[in-house]
Amino acid sequence: MTCKRLGFFTRLLDDVPAGERYRLALDQIIQAERMGLDSAWVAQHHFDADEGGLPSPFVFLAQAAARTSRIRLGTGVVTLPLENPIRVAEDAAVLDLMSGGRLELGIGTGGNPSAFAAFGHDSEARGTIYAGYFETLRTALRGQPIGASDTLMYPAAPQLDRRIWQASFSIEGGRRAGAAGDGLLLSRTQPRTARAPRATLSDIQNPILDAYHEALPPGMAPRILGSRSIFVADNRAEARRYAEIGLSRFMTRIAKLGRAVPTGALDDIIAAFDIHMGTPDDVIESLHRDTTLHRVTDVAGQVHAVDPPHPLILRSIELFATVVAPAMGWTRTPEYAQTGP
Repeated sequence: MTCKRLGFFTRLLDDVPAGERYRLALDQIIQAERMGLDSAWVAQHHFDADEGGLPSPFVFLAQAAARTSRIRLGTGVVTLPLENPIRVAEDAAVLDLMSGGRLELGIGTGGNPSAFAAFGHDSEARGTIYAGYFETLRTALRGQPIGASDTLMYPAAPQLDRRIWQASFSIEGGRRAGAAGDGLLLSRTQPRTARAPRATLSDIQNPILDAYHEALPPGMAPRILGSRSIFVADNRAEARRYAEIGLSRFMTRIAKLGRAVPTGALDDIIAAFDIHMGTPDDVIESLHRDTTLHRVTDVAGQVHAVDPPHPLILRSIELFATVVAPAMGWTRTPEYAQTGP
């Protein structure tokens, strides 16, 4: 048996008004706790309702904290270059205290160039902005003087300094997260390069893990979350029907953003987006082929980009927790089985 911390990752994309989206996502997190999962993660996206649906993750997670008692609550991720890093530190500190120490703070450089323009930033400068903001964020959380002043953040949150996760698509990003002793967030899918169009997700992400481990300070325990698209259904035909609907919508969205759209039959598209879907047996077989998951400490399943109706999401969470995870040999780590690290 392999100890893994098991999670649920939600993007808020239901075809309903925003308030109902948030209610449904909250129901899914409550279901994840009910099914014994260890963590629930939300992504931050600005402006585009079809991209992610949640610009204010700390506000949303505060409500999730009030409606749950055990499950850990993660940001996957806060787009740090589009935020004031001191305000991120303050909001994170307050949320962590009010949730009983359940916050996991995931941050990243961000994505959509149009969002950077709206916030008055050059998307090409995101790496430089991120580096400076990250230093300020960490200084504030540790309760150290901010900038040239003697100002200290209140409340300080040194405990969160040990619960930062950095998202990365690159080997250099994996090395940066490891050198800092932070957790590493791996994406559910990544674009293939022209040189390796048929590379598997494991081919892409295992070198990132190698760099992370090499840079990790001696004696520091790794924290690696592998996010994966996982849609578990009772019926294979039903799963494929919703995959066809959801992936068609998803490809239309990404085409509008100027990104390459995969072609071919449904199975080709499912493979191109690294989706594990079908009956529990189908998903178990598919996950076994993902060698990256043998090396992570955390696995978080999300139904995106299939995006089935809400009742099927609840059922997918149940089947993942009660059938798929045990069949994979994944057991909850002792510290998470109680109150968290």
